[in-house]
Amino acid sequence: MANSSTLVRAARKSRQLTQAQLARRARLDQPTVSRSERGRDAAFQTVDRLLGGAGHRLYSAPTRRDDAATVAGEIRTHLQRGDRDRALRALIQLDDNLVSERGLVRGVLGLAEPEPTKHPVWDAAIAAVVARRLREEGLPTPDWVDAPARYLDRPQQLRVDVADPVPPASEIPQEFAERGVLVWRDTFASV
Repeated sequence: MANSSTLVRAARKSRQLTQAQLARRARLDQPTVSRSERGRDAAFQTVDRLLGGAGHRLYSAPTRRDDAATVAGEIRTHLQRGDRDRALRALIQLDDNLVSERGLVRGVLGLAEPEPTKHPVWDAAIAAVVARRLREEGLPTPDWVDAPARYLDRPQQLRVDVADPVPPASEIPQEFAERGVLVWRDTFASV
């Protein structure tokens, strides 16, 4: 479940707005936008105004599972700490979150655009997980999933352990292969 700071930042970035531009649209000052994006001003009225300024609305969905934007933030933190194992566990949890929901609720978990992790292979993998699980439910994918930044120029392994062998093409899920992310199909198999 996305927190208000993630929602505000994702809404602003989806419209390619600066904090100052969003502040003008929402009739607030720029420091209020900054505080909201850092989670320091979570008043519903402020969040609602900021989302409205970006052309978004706040809806609730019957789930307690984290969405792609929230999980991407966790992955980014784990990668900054050099903990690829926990980053992979978070990516698998995103997959599990999506599999656990059906219909519109599944779509909602993939809707907000995650901030980049600063690791293109992980950004592409996040998009692949969302694309894979929304497609299997017959749901459209949000624009961010198919953005050029979510595809790699050359295939790369989603490497967690240097001893991991490169999977053959037949063992890579389609959505990962399309984005150039070399990952074993059984990484996301239910156990």
